[in-house]
Amino acid sequence: MSDIIQVLPDSVANQIAAGEVIQRPASVIKELVENAVDADADTINVIVVDAGRTSIQVIDNGKGMSETDARLSFERHATSKIRKADDLFALHTMGFRGEALASIAAVAQVILKTRMATDEIGSQITISGGKVSSQTPVSCPVGSNFSVENLFYNVPARRKFLKSNATELNNILQAFERIVLVNPQIHFTLHSNGVEVFNLRAGNLRQRIIDVFGKRFNQDILPVEVETTICKITGFVGKPESSKKKGAHQFFFANGRYMKHPYFHKAVQGAFERLVPVGEQVPYFIYLEVEPENIDVNIHPTKTEIKFEDEQTIWQILRAAVKEAIGKFNDVPSIEFDTQGKPDIPVFNPGAPDVSAPKIDYSPEYNPFKANPRSSSHNKPVPADWMELYAGVQHTQQEQNLFDCPDPSDEDITTSASIIEDKSPVHYQYKGQYIMTAVKSGLMIIDQHRAHVRILYEEYLRQMEHKEGCAQKLLFPEVVQLSMSDAVTLENLLPEMTRLGFDLSNLGNGSFAVNGIPSELEGVNMDVLLHQVVASAEETSSVVGADVYHSLALCLAQHAAIPYGQVMGNEEMDNLVNTLFGCSNVNYTPDGKIIICILKQQEIDQLMG
Repeated sequence: MSDIIQVLPDSVANQIAAGEVIQRPASVIKELVENAVDADADTINVIVVDAGRTSIQVIDNGKGMSETDARLSFERHATSKIRKADDLFALHTMGFRGEALASIAAVAQVILKTRMATDEIGSQITISGGKVSSQTPVSCPVGSNFSVENLFYNVPARRKFLKSNATELNNILQAFERIVLVNPQIHFTLHSNGVEVFNLRAGNLRQRIIDVFGKRFNQDILPVEVETTICKITGFVGKPESSKKKGAHQFFFANGRYMKHPYFHKAVQGAFERLVPVGEQVPYFIYLEVEPENIDVNIHPTKTEIKFEDEQTIWQILRAAVKEAIGKFNDVPSIEFDTQGKPDIPVFNPGAPDVSAPKIDYSPEYNPFKANPRSSSHNKPVPADWMELYAGVQHTQQEQNLFDCPDPSDEDITTSASIIEDKSPVHYQYKGQYIMTAVKSGLMIIDQHRAHVRILYEEYLRQMEHKEGCAQKLLFPEVVQLSMSDAVTLENLLPEMTRLGFDLSNLGNGSFAVNGIPSELEGVNMDVLLHQVVASAEETSSVVGADVYHSLALCLAQHAAIPYGQVMGNEEMDNLVNTLFGCSNVNYTPDGKIIICILKQQEIDQLMG
């Protein structure tokens, strides 16, 4: 029997490695920018064309490379970061495997220009598909200039499965944010198709967060700082009122490396227990510093998962640190300057003279059921035989329908046609939340907010399909500030938003002017709404298609629907119920919450004994 095991050629091995390291254009930028950070650069410029499909360029003013190093840097497992296996547990750099440049060169056309400060002339190396085509001297500034073109040109299947430009650009921005947030001392710029997206000057951490996510974060975050023998924790957490259901910016960094850690996430969220509504999350930017030998970053190809030696202890320290930050915030008394329209409450003064309570003049002999000679002419006494006035009067048909409940039937709620015919035209609103009405099978209970969500959701979908939305102009346009990644998402949602009746203008730098809104959204906080719309869209796989339409329609419907506690008249309730039963699904909201339940007549009789 012949031998069947063979050693793969380097070109094939490099493409396999590239599949793990380089998943999309954002992966290329992450690897190249992290290399620039490791090279001690204080200025890093990133330029992308067509969201990285056509071209990616990363320019830094770091140490640069010699002619020999420039050639070796593209070999697999060639690195300057480690020398032996033990160095994996004493890492102080972002990269260490020596696979990034080899993986990039295996699936793209790369041109590198680099020069060290000690050299008078630099070196240019050109690689295509993992093969070096030329290496020549070149005049260039100190540092490195990587130009990556036609990504995945030799792997058509991988290029085919790239998402839309908007989605890929959003992934680039997210990867870029993770790097700039941990390196505030470096000046970063990012250009996309010739447009400047980021220009982040060197500064402190708080200023970097504000530059990336907007000025509103300056009032929404609290400093966190604690230092122990096990770890040092610094950063910021959001105030309880900054919590969101979706789209909260949450970042963990360990020794300058971004990581995902659900266990530590629970520690932060647990510190806000009973301070934020259930299901909402607060933003946080947490930086952990531990001894390199106490963590392992080499457990995942993307290095976003890190294993800690003593996770439970760090968990307790983190939770205590966040609680302390919240406690300090609560100890500071707030000064309210906006007192217009508020009652003037006098300050208690023990030395002031006693002021007696006001006296009330009333007649103890007054009886409302007796004739009063002092009453005016229009207040006539009630006749003693008033009950005879209503003798023989029968109940109205509406009252009869409301309280006359026939024997229960086995009809299901889904038989909306029969229910809408048998329901009473008189409704009762319970605690501003439920609409109760009598039907043939018993008592029907409808959640008014969820019912309106279902109605508006289907109406918004119809408007987007037929482009029927009409904007109601605002007298004073409202400006909403978004992060750059959120701004890219909203920019691609503008056609759908216009169909729904929005009039939005992109002012640049993540700012949008709200010039007009659908009439149903009058009084809604536009800042909260647009942030939630973007967060819902980012949860889907792309920013176009039916999934985003449904997500957008649901988000708008939840904001515009009748709130709990709103008092409704019988005509309003009847109209809401009739419209609900004209929807495609009367039982559940688009996100699966129950709208209707029926308390059977038999169950009522059993309760009453």
